Amino acid sequence: MTAAVAFVTCSRIPDLEDDDRLTFEPLAALDIVAESAVWDDPDVDWGRFDLVVLRSPWDYSLRRDEFVAWAHTVPRLANDAVTIGWNTDKRYLAELAAAGVSVVPTTWVSPGETWAPPSGGEWVIKPAISAGSVDTGRYDMTDETHREHAIAHVARLSAAGRVTMIQPYIEAVDSYGETALIFIGGVYSHAIRKGPLLDGPDFGVVGLYKEEAITAREPTPAEQALAAHVLSALPRHVNASLYARVDVVPGADGRPMLIELELTEPSLFFEHGPGSPARFAAAIASAI
Repeated sequence: MTAAVAFVTCSRIPDLEDDDRLTFEPLAALDIVAESAVWDDPDVDWGRFDLVVLRSPWDYSLRRDEFVAWAHTVPRLANDAVTIGWNTDKRYLAELAAAGVSVVPTTWVSPGETWAPPSGGEWVIKPAISAGSVDTGRYDMTDETHREHAIAHVARLSAAGRVTMIQPYIEAVDSYGETALIFIGGVYSHAIRKGPLLDGPDFGVVGLYKEEAITAREPTPAEQALAAHVLSALPRHVNASLYARVDVVPGADGRPMLIELELTEPSLFFEHGPGSPARFAAAIASAI
């Protein structure tokens, strides 16, 4: 009997990203029919699917509570609703740091708290709940105009009731980039390099995300070891069994640090991982 799987997206991308559609043919070979479904479409009958897989619901960040509540109503959701609730607030980084994971140092500013910018260095400011690098800026604190923009950025997020996260800009990103290690079915699949993305203060983004320069990459043993450590340090209630993406950057000493863990709706870059669409299809079949 043919199984049905929903790939969850948003109304801005109703037909999914082309990269996700690369999995349709290997799914069909396993007698699984995949179709796109918009997460907040009231006419979708989620119960008719054998599995519901989050892929590109990237408009959720300003409606995160609604999104998490919706996730708890969906049967057979991957990754599950509890994991989504934990992973869609980047304060999980503090929890992983407390568990011994090497994490990019992060300061958190809650709404109403005062914040004074550092006297120097480059810093990244973004909301704790965000997607696609929207509302994210890079600031040179030796530049008075940048300092003013940074203060205004934090104030804007605070006035909207959003928690702000502030991190030092990792200089190696400009040359080495980020490494994103992708796991499918709990097993390492492939990795990519993301080029530098932030070039100055946040003045808004046209669309759901900032465009990235992506190429295939072979991760170093240290990057692989950190990614394995991250996944082993997850709280017991967090489930990364279908997919996970671990984004790491080199610190000043060259050793990798976690910058983000994507368990909710990460791009998995199947185009850059030979055989990865078939591996994802097999993992979905196993989950079903």
